[in-house]
Amino acid sequence: MFTGIIETAGEVKQVQRELGNLYLQVSSTITPQLKIDQSVAHNGVCLTVVNKEDDVYTVVAIEETLNKTNLGELKQGDSINLERCMPANGRFDGHIVQGHVDITAICLERKMLDGSWRFTFGYEPTQNHHLTVEKGSVCVNGVSLTVVDSKEKSFSVAIIPYTFEHTNFKQIGEGDKVNLEFDIIGKYVSRMLEQRGV
Repeated sequence: MFTGIIETAGEVKQVQRELGNLYLQVSSTITPQLKIDQSVAHNGVCLTVVNKEDDVYTVVAIEETLNKTNLGELKQGDSINLERCMPANGRFDGHIVQGHVDITAICLERKMLDGSWRFTFGYEPTQNHHLTVEKGSVCVNGVSLTVVDSKEKSFSVAIIPYTFEHTNFKQIGEGDKVNLEFDIIGKYVSRMLEQRGV
């Protein structure tokens, strides 16, 4: 389980395809603390460390993951948001994030405000559990954010300078694809109401 509080932005060192799998080699400041078999969220996608050498580690994304995320579009030199799983005795600074991306979205607008940025993302819901609510939580590329403006197929978030500088949000522009994980509590509530015919 994760919280959506990004620890660091890593750099993609190598991208390699093998059959339907994608092997990513990532360099990061947290690599020395990682161990093989450990779970790390990459742009919000939970992947397992399969190899580690010096400050570079390797994870693999299978075809199912590539079909539902933006990981297949990564290339050498790209920045990627990283978060290790939450320790059992840690503070819960974000919201419940599973590392299981629901769908991708497209950045519709990036607007600089007075001291912050406003991003608007559009998506095509594949089921009615893919929803947002104003002042609710959503995870974008692994970052826990508060929804500012919620619509049926889009939403906006406000990004503070710290988040902008310490994640790959500074590289997201109009037309770019991002990973979305909707709030797990909202998904359960939506599913229960659906089963009751509400």
